[in-house]
Amino acid sequence: MHIASLRFERHRRPFGIGEREPRLTWTVADSTGPQIAYEIEIRDEDGTVTTSRRVATADSVLVPWPGGPLASRDLRTVRVRLWTEGEDDPGPWSDPYAVEAGLLEPADWTAAMISPDCDDPAAADPRPAALLRTAINLAPGEIESARLYATARGMYELELNNKTVGDHVLTPGWTSYHDRLPYQTYDVTDLLHAGENTWSAHLADGWFRGRLGFNGGNRDIYGERTGLLAQLEVRYTDGRTAVHTTGPDWRSAPGPVTGTGLLDGEAHDARREHPTNWTGVSILDFDPAALAAPDGPPVRRIETLTPVSVTTSPSGKTLLDFGQNLVGRLRIRVNGDAGQKITLRHAEVLEDGELCVWPLREAGSVDTYILRGGDVEEWEPRFTYHGFRYAEITGWAEPLELADVTAVVLHTDMERTGWFECSDPLLNRLHENVRWGMRGNFVEVPTDCPQRDERLGFTGDLQVFAPTGTFLYDCSALLTSWLRNLATDQAKDPLNIPPLISPDVPINAGSGAPGNMPVAGWGDAAVIVPWVLYERYGDLDILRRQYDSMRAWVDAVEKTVGPDRVWATGFQFGDWLDPSAPPNQPGQSSTPNGLVATAYFARSAQLLARTAHLLGHPDDHAQYENLAGEIRDAFRKMYVQGLGRMTADTQTAYALALGFDLLTDEEERSAAGQRLAELISEGGHVIGTGFLGTPLLCDALTDTGHLDTAYRLLTERTAPSWLYPVTMGATTIWERWDAIRPDGTVNHCDMLSFNHYATGAVADWMHRTLAGLAPAAPGYREILIRPRPGGGLTWARAAHHTPYGKAEVDWHIDNSELTVNVAVPQGTTARVDIPGRDPFKIGPGRHTYRVPSQN
Repeated sequence: MHIASLRFERHRRPFGIGEREPRLTWTVADSTGPQIAYEIEIRDEDGTVTTSRRVATADSVLVPWPGGPLASRDLRTVRVRLWTEGEDDPGPWSDPYAVEAGLLEPADWTAAMISPDCDDPAAADPRPAALLRTAINLAPGEIESARLYATARGMYELELNNKTVGDHVLTPGWTSYHDRLPYQTYDVTDLLHAGENTWSAHLADGWFRGRLGFNGGNRDIYGERTGLLAQLEVRYTDGRTAVHTTGPDWRSAPGPVTGTGLLDGEAHDARREHPTNWTGVSILDFDPAALAAPDGPPVRRIETLTPVSVTTSPSGKTLLDFGQNLVGRLRIRVNGDAGQKITLRHAEVLEDGELCVWPLREAGSVDTYILRGGDVEEWEPRFTYHGFRYAEITGWAEPLELADVTAVVLHTDMERTGWFECSDPLLNRLHENVRWGMRGNFVEVPTDCPQRDERLGFTGDLQVFAPTGTFLYDCSALLTSWLRNLATDQAKDPLNIPPLISPDVPINAGSGAPGNMPVAGWGDAAVIVPWVLYERYGDLDILRRQYDSMRAWVDAVEKTVGPDRVWATGFQFGDWLDPSAPPNQPGQSSTPNGLVATAYFARSAQLLARTAHLLGHPDDHAQYENLAGEIRDAFRKMYVQGLGRMTADTQTAYALALGFDLLTDEEERSAAGQRLAELISEGGHVIGTGFLGTPLLCDALTDTGHLDTAYRLLTERTAPSWLYPVTMGATTIWERWDAIRPDGTVNHCDMLSFNHYATGAVADWMHRTLAGLAPAAPGYREILIRPRPGGGLTWARAAHHTPYGKAEVDWHIDNSELTVNVAVPQGTTARVDIPGRDPFKIGPGRHTYRVPSQN
């Protein structure tokens, strides 16, 4: 039995981690049988070895750390070997895997937080970035290792000897800065040498101080002064150490970045890259107790795209089309005279042959570069990003070639874990649109859109998309960190209500906009998202850490609702963006807000009861199980007329009642499913649901015996439908089904985003039902293989890297025979449910089954 990979907690690169006792997860490359035991060996830097000895268990996911707790800076190498059923001797030791701790104690930090004296907090937006620098002298001798620990109030990029440190982007990211400030650890051994070394940094506003929100937004949300904190620790082979830090000896100057903002874009004057007007720095008050190692990976440059065309607009502007709506920025290579100014404007679509920028509202999304002159110059913004497919370039003096401009795709560096493909090219494009939408919106936090003056972590969007997201990418670390911030901000609220967006910032939404109040579907993210993460990753600690937040939300709603258990008062977003709502009133849903809110109240209470049971809280389990029953009874009394008919005869009403198990009688469920199918058929098989109803539609139909209707709904091509945008050239998920009209014109309405992932949640049904791959137990310890062919499809396949290894389902229909190929990873079992055959269980390995096709 050979180890294919070993992971420490959620870290793909376990370097500078914050966990003292990181749990271990391994996958197996090949095996003659199941694991029955393991042994873990831990070796420290002086060669001392600790082992777990032989532990008789089949566990291989989140296995407890068997050694002593890590201290700051500790480096360990770890190996694992396994025993296989039927074998007396263990398999070979795995390759050694290194893990290194960061700075785990506030006392480890001797650096001061410095702020540039050249900074003017009163400057107009977008404010410039500052340069900071110092010189350090390193004694002669061979350097064994050098670690640079750094963070900022703002956004930073470090250089040593004129070479960029690390490959992180938009660092240190977005967090609840006053409560928790992540720092980064870099290996800079190869960037240093004996003698004088230059150490410098660019420092910008970022999320800390930059403009965020609607209607001009707000700035200085977390503070008025940016600051840099950095600590360089050098260790020599002879045992000597040297520590250099940010402090009063540093200098500052206005840099070449003359203006930068996440919404506005970035301006860079290359003539100012070597300033001479250096001034000092100020020391800011800072408590290192707020510092923490990151939970997961940073934002990185993931890939680059070249334009598919260069054209001239009707007004004579040069336009680039990258063929894909993406999130990132442009990298240019240009040769010209000093002072020549290149302007880059960005948009998701064209209107009348020109950039369509009005949907961006007050997000400028313009980058400019002023040449220094001389040789070919290459430039990419440092501290901003945009959502775009098209770019307009002005000021280019020579003919523009495709190779001159590259789009750099940015997002949190999540590992891809899910794949899907089928015989319908339109569905494949839909799935790719979902994936691109997720990538563009998972930039530090899960945002609702990446292009306009919003880009906020709205809880409702993530709540409905979490099952899809966790299949496509390993986003456990990003979402765990996001939930940590949500709980922190929730705890500050007098009523313990989760914020509508996380991290919580004032969004300047205008008069009449809701403050922090209980809103169904959005606040429920505090319960539903941790539950989804537990289902998909099998980590009970996620529920344990979030339990107080989960319980506080349900308790807050209970107090708001009162003893009748019907939540029909107060502000609600409701079934947001119901297609029947007026274009400029997206909250005017055909489904009553009280029905939606009460259904979600029941859902969260039920999940909280299950969580209490898993965590060993019997009193809480009984309390919330009873509460969930009372809400379900109240829902039925208020919103169910009998025989499965809802008082609101809408798709969302039936989808919620069925999806959240609020109709417990089988006859009643059957009647409700029948009525839902009738509504969809009567409506021409188009979608009649908003944000909260849409993700539940296909499951509600499938579970009540209307698979054909679910497929008709999925494959419909007229608006509103999932495939209509695909037929209109969409490459991401749109906020509105008809963002582009059938005649090709842009839909002029109050808000319009062409990258809004929420309704892409249907991909979860495509994975679980169309292809037939789903978790049957937390963390895929048991896998459900349950393909349900239909819709005229002749084949489909899906694969997912579970915590135990890769699981696959591949089915095809040929000559009236359905063939299903299955791959089950070691450490798991699978429950197979194929049409025309009784369900059965199988073990690891590859299996093939054939049955007569029922399609």
